[in-house]
Amino acid sequence: MWRGPRAIDLGIYACHTCALAVRSRGGENEHCPRCGSHLSFRKPNSLMRSWALLLTAALLYLPANLLPVMRTTYFGGESTDTIMSGVIFFIREGDYLLAAVIFIASVLVPLIKIIALGFLLLSVHTEYRLRRIERIRLYQATEFIGRWSMVDIFVVGLLTALVQMGNLFTIEPGPGATAFALVVIFTILAAMSFDPRIIWDQQWIPTQERAHARDE
Repeated sequence: MWRGPRAIDLGIYACHTCALAVRSRGGENEHCPRCGSHLSFRKPNSLMRSWALLLTAALLYLPANLLPVMRTTYFGGESTDTIMSGVIFFIREGDYLLAAVIFIASVLVPLIKIIALGFLLLSVHTEYRLRRIERIRLYQATEFIGRWSMVDIFVVGLLTALVQMGNLFTIEPGPGATAFALVVIFTILAAMSFDPRIIWDQQWIPTQERAHARDE
């Protein structure tokens, strides 16, 4: 495997805000000449922030799937629906494609993203040395698919805006919708906080220097 010099070895920053490559002047508090952001070779406290956001998302995942995401009032009666009850309803109605889309986007994708980010974080802590390219690709896929998990919230928001007929028929978002939206937001923020360059640092940096490099 190629082991040439890295940007950090050449004293070159990559601005975390505008991605401008900036050569270090040797100071301790340098800023990007284009956007003025503080420069650091790695995202500050990357692992700590990613863990905090990911654990928060994992804790919210259960109420997001157990609590009702939609409350329907019709002719004085009321019914509530969770994500899975909606999937089961569409299966019974024969709308298998729609059921599959909701199940994959609202149940599987957030769970897979939480597991994938947890694996990436653990792989850094345990100095897992194999298959760095696969781990980078896993991170890229995780960051890409996470934004498509809001289809269920989009449907609830659309119905809430369109179906308001006084006491005859109304649709309102339930507490599960709030929890689910927070799960998606926190997983997106966790992926953004994680610095994938740390995976490659394990190849070059001696063991005693890795802890400092992670939070630099």
